[in-house]
Amino acid sequence: MKSAFALVVSVLLLAPFDFAQGTQPTALHNLLTNTASQFPGKAGIWVKHLTSGETAGVRDGEMFNSASVIKIPVLVLAFQMADKGAINLDERSIIRKEDVRGGSGIFRHHDAGLQPTFRDVLLQMVITSDNTATDLAIAKVGGVARVNAWLKASGYAEGQRLTQTIGELFAKYNALKPSDDRDARTNSDKAYWLGEISPHGIGLMIEGIETRSIASKTACDDMLRMMRAQQAGARRLNHFLTVPVAHKTGDFPPVLANDVGVIYARSGPIVVSFLGNAITGNYGEAEDRIGRFAQQLVEYFDR
Repeated sequence: MKSAFALVVSVLLLAPFDFAQGTQPTALHNLLTNTASQFPGKAGIWVKHLTSGETAGVRDGEMFNSASVIKIPVLVLAFQMADKGAINLDERSIIRKEDVRGGSGIFRHHDAGLQPTFRDVLLQMVITSDNTATDLAIAKVGGVARVNAWLKASGYAEGQRLTQTIGELFAKYNALKPSDDRDARTNSDKAYWLGEISPHGIGLMIEGIETRSIASKTACDDMLRMMRAQQAGARRLNHFLTVPVAHKTGDFPPVLANDVGVIYARSGPIVVSFLGNAITGNYGEAEDRIGRFAQQLVEYFDR
């Protein structure tokens, strides 16, 4: 339990403000800084209430290990390409044995030869964070370099970057020796990151999906439908909420737990990016802290 003095110091370190100008942190900003200071790891948060425009952030410009949250830019690029006719979402492709990736997802449990539509591939990339689907989607949109070139051209490069494919990342982890510190690599070695994002950068992209400004209305509706069908269970942002949530998680237990999305509060949609890296202690409790924050956030705006 932190002393009152320690808590004040942590808040000031996380959220400096301009005493010369007399600028005081808002109640929303205090909520974020208190949450970040109590999180058992490094937390970056960005929030925007789309109806009122009220926004706040903590470490929101810093780059974090994205884990599977970096799949959101791949999703957006795919739908933009579909809008332009460069991709047919109804086209079916065969998943070969060599296409299958381990980790999260359901495609790896099917027999080789499954023929999903590309829309099905994108759906599984989001709702089960399917790693096989992710590498298929990355290849379909033109590869890692193409995704990053698009992020740069679209103005998102300062807050998002896809580092490599799932296959490339897993090959690096599989090459580690039993004596190697896997968690240390996940925490601090960007060569072992699927991607890197800032809370603000990914938050702006989520906002673009919710406001239907980043792609056609039909495409954005489809992306939000997928995010609302998230199959990660009642954990993190949606854990303690009774209102709908459209979101995408990013996991690497026991040291990384991210969640980004839109909370549909009674007062209006709230875009939330919560990135939790370098977690120490109980992983489930870290996830619960994200959920309690979301609950407090809804209570703050719906008061």
